[in-house]
Amino acid sequence: MPQKHFDWAVGVRIPEHTKEKHLVLQDYFREYLTTRCQLPKQEKFRLVVVDAFCGGGLYEGGELGSPLLFLDELDQSAKNINTHRISQGFKPLKIECLLVLNDADQIAIETLKKNATPFTVKVEENPNLSVEVLYLNRDFEQDYLKIKELVQRARCSNVFFCLDQYGYSKATPAVVRDIISSWKSSEVLLTFTFSSLLTYYSSANSSSLPISNELRIQFEHLSDSSNLSRNEWLGRAEKIVFEELKGCAPFVSPFSINNPNGWRYWLMHFASSYRGRQVYNDILHSHQSTQVHFGRSGLRMLSYDPSNEGQLYLFDSDSRKNASDSLHSDIPKLIAESGDSLGVQEFYQLAYSETPAHSDDIHKVMMESPDIQIITDNGGERRSANQIKSTDIIRLNNQKSFSFAFLKQPKDQRKGTV
Repeated sequence: MPQKHFDWAVGVRIPEHTKEKHLVLQDYFREYLTTRCQLPKQEKFRLVVVDAFCGGGLYEGGELGSPLLFLDELDQSAKNINTHRISQGFKPLKIECLLVLNDADQIAIETLKKNATPFTVKVEENPNLSVEVLYLNRDFEQDYLKIKELVQRARCSNVFFCLDQYGYSKATPAVVRDIISSWKSSEVLLTFTFSSLLTYYSSANSSSLPISNELRIQFEHLSDSSNLSRNEWLGRAEKIVFEELKGCAPFVSPFSINNPNGWRYWLMHFASSYRGRQVYNDILHSHQSTQVHFGRSGLRMLSYDPSNEGQLYLFDSDSRKNASDSLHSDIPKLIAESGDSLGVQEFYQLAYSETPAHSDDIHKVMMESPDIQIITDNGGERRSANQIKSTDIIRLNNQKSFSFAFLKQPKDQRKGTV
């Protein structure tokens, strides 16, 4: 798909789906910084942010683009984090950031430099924040390895890539996979249109890509624009997206930007740690209906029979109730599959590989379930969901409830004698 041209010097109107992306981006980045800067003894946090398709930074009407959102959020978060730390009697924390802003359009970069000036001035006045802004005018598709080498010189393990591409081929699965595997703590936000993914796979240049005949048939069905607003279309599309990209990172969020008139845009989150996916899920619930999932709402969100299962999950109160209902059976089942007990951290590693659920709902069900106990380091039993720690142990009770015993029965026994 050809690169879409935006005339940043004249002005660009912000699309509605971009507004929704920016809401998620800003809130998630804020929570990312807050989560990474909460250790009492910590006095410095270093990170690299790469905005690979940054644009001119400012839309018509004064709407901030992603590069200015990063600058603004770094400033505000550094202030808020340190206000809280001082109130708790902790030393101030210094945030050091290398912010790499890249765009293939030279006019976009020149416009961004002007638009960013008031924000960089504010950053310079913040005593607990140091941001080095590096402007690049490169084709990310061609120059990724050069940009990677530049980032590696910073010798920082915390790397955050924003890949808000137009199309699909500018930031391929191979690039996302390389980002996640190249740094100890790496995260990626990836944007693309589903139509561009279909074009990518159906193009002559991609004829040698490993794709099954069954998947090609699915693509033909999905390329019919008359199906775009059907729930079944979204279910098929999400499965394909997840299947295509799940190997890029241990934790992959394959959700579409919600548009009942047609799910065309995808905003995906990739993380090397379960904590990233956990926080991202919670952010989506705070922006109800911004993104959408179709399938199950429990721990195995895409394990369903499309002929008679699956429903929309809009990250709202109704969706959370459905998730809780599923989690009451899914959580004990996951523990049982591992034996009779599982460390909470290991549970998170397994659970967050494929769930849209809010962390509060998962913890609440863990406490409510008659089939499990949460055991502390000293052998006691947890009594409060908000006190669960990653070092705790989840253990199946000796006396299982009837519902869980039935759940474990082989299918052929469930239809036997009463």
